[in-house]
Amino acid sequence: MTAQPTAPEQAPDAFETNRRYLGSVAYRLLGSFTDAEDVLQDAWLRWQSTDRAAVTDPRAFLTTVVTRLCYDQLGSARARREAYYGEWLPEPSVSYASAPDSPAELAERGESVSLALLAVLEQLTPAERAAFVLHDVFAVGFEDIAASLDRTPDATRQLASRARRRVKDGGRHANADPAEHRRAVEAFATATARGDIQGLMAVLDPDVVWHADGGGIVRAAARPVLGADKVARLVAGLVAKWFTPEYGLGSALVNGEPGLVWYERATGAVSGVVALTVSGGRITEAFVVVNPEKLGHIRPIEA
Repeated sequence: MTAQPTAPEQAPDAFETNRRYLGSVAYRLLGSFTDAEDVLQDAWLRWQSTDRAAVTDPRAFLTTVVTRLCYDQLGSARARREAYYGEWLPEPSVSYASAPDSPAELAERGESVSLALLAVLEQLTPAERAAFVLHDVFAVGFEDIAASLDRTPDATRQLASRARRRVKDGGRHANADPAEHRRAVEAFATATARGDIQGLMAVLDPDVVWHADGGGIVRAAARPVLGADKVARLVAGLVAKWFTPEYGLGSALVNGEPGLVWYERATGAVSGVVALTVSGGRITEAFVVVNPEKLGHIRPIEA
């Protein structure tokens, strides 16, 4: 009996090979998993109609496509966010120590970008943000960035430099090592669970800033709350009102850093995410996302 010829094995599609990377780029440029996924769908459609034989570097080509699509979205996104109820915060990336490689984590390729930094990136122009993210996070060369933004390499270098200065001036960045960061988060969690104002005061920086995003769907502070005393009393009030036996407070990695999730004990569904910036052993900023539209992509916690 004559053996049937074996069909040649097809090479993996370049888009699928780079999907996680492209999703990571889109998320960091847009601050939204939902918008990033829309961009990936559009990029995939464009890739299907592309003459592959003319593409010498598929990864660079697809990065350019995704960057241009994100750049087009950033202008309209800024207008939507200016009309947003309360403070707009990026959608958080959440993982757990028991299962760190969730398919929902599009952003966990390349260097981790904290929620605090993503919030600061909202202050940049679309071109500055693209130049900064592509160069400083993904080490894309300025010639390739220039092609994505229709600028010269020198112009994109200046955009990245200006963005770097604005990022440095616009945020209160953490300087804690991971162990110190985790200790501060654990101390905050312990004091929060007890509604312990003095315990909260001990771990909060005197000039701490509390940011919250409920999107007008869930009640949250519409403007940043400043100062340890006000933040401690706010947290204690939230605990008294919302922390019932049906809910728990658990540890998680939020955008690659120690953070917390508030979840339903029965289902593990996440109802809130807390990212904390730590400096000198104390919490300098808190970013709290409770808008359910920004939490749907997060895997339930295994309580």
